[in-house]
Amino acid sequence: MNAPPTHSHDPPEGENLDQLNLAWYVDKVVQWLVFFGGISAIIFIIGIFVFIASQGLGYAVKELDLGEFFFSPLWRPTSEANPTYGALALIAGTASVAGFAMLIAVPFSLGAAIFIAEFATGRTREILKVLVELLAAIPSVVWGFIGLSIMNPLIINTFDVPIGLNILNAGLILGLMAAPIMTTIAEDALKAVPDGYREAAEAMGATRWQVVWRVVLPAGKNGLVAAVLLGVGRAFGETMAVLMATGHSVHIPTSVFDSVRALTATIAAELGETPVGSDHYKVLFTLGIFLFLVTFLINLTADLVVRGKRRNA
Repeated sequence: MNAPPTHSHDPPEGENLDQLNLAWYVDKVVQWLVFFGGISAIIFIIGIFVFIASQGLGYAVKELDLGEFFFSPLWRPTSEANPTYGALALIAGTASVAGFAMLIAVPFSLGAAIFIAEFATGRTREILKVLVELLAAIPSVVWGFIGLSIMNPLIINTFDVPIGLNILNAGLILGLMAAPIMTTIAEDALKAVPDGYREAAEAMGATRWQVVWRVVLPAGKNGLVAAVLLGVGRAFGETMAVLMATGHSVHIPTSVFDSVRALTATIAAELGETPVGSDHYKVLFTLGIFLFLVTFLINLTADLVVRGKRRNA
């Protein structure tokens, strides 16, 4: 029996070893890059909080009257005779705009998610998903310009009010801004429901809507709640659109046609003209700390809800 022929193009053993060593080093470098990329968000968040806390936490704890800060509607930081730092009107304005935005966004976003996930098929589904993503890509300043130049005169003429920069205007704009992310997350939550649930319900004679209402929505409720909470966090943290569409008036609202001022808009409008190190400067950072904690708690709650959903799955 003849020996099998040798292939002259086979690399020598030393070259194979060098290639294995190179692949090992490349793999380690990629692992470290991925690791640092994964923890970068945590590092940035900690860094942001440390910076904000260094500017305002000491003042909030030692010098600021927290009773006035949380329960007084009087925001007069530039008064020479008697400066007051009451944030109640700012908190109420932020909550009213975000709450009205959720009244708009939740039914529309959940309805869109249900239609895309359960009823739309083929090309229709793909087109709708692309449109939702395009809606999320519109910059906030463009939304603010729409509220200022289009919604403002429309509200004035439709409802016969003196000004259209109010809760209604900002709520509609924020609702449209928060809807895309809520729709995307809600759709993912509905698609995560096992198909066996749907098939079992259909085998028992349930209609398509009964399957959605009785089976899919209860099974994906944690993900839907997380989508809503993330939408609330988006509404609370928005700045430019709120600054342009609310009217920027400091008082506690009693109607959707009232102009208000939000926490984020106050920081954006006043920080650039405030002397560094002044009480006004420090109290603006205190507003930032408060806003950071609120949005952090909202996002943490959403994350805990999603983790509960995964444990129950």
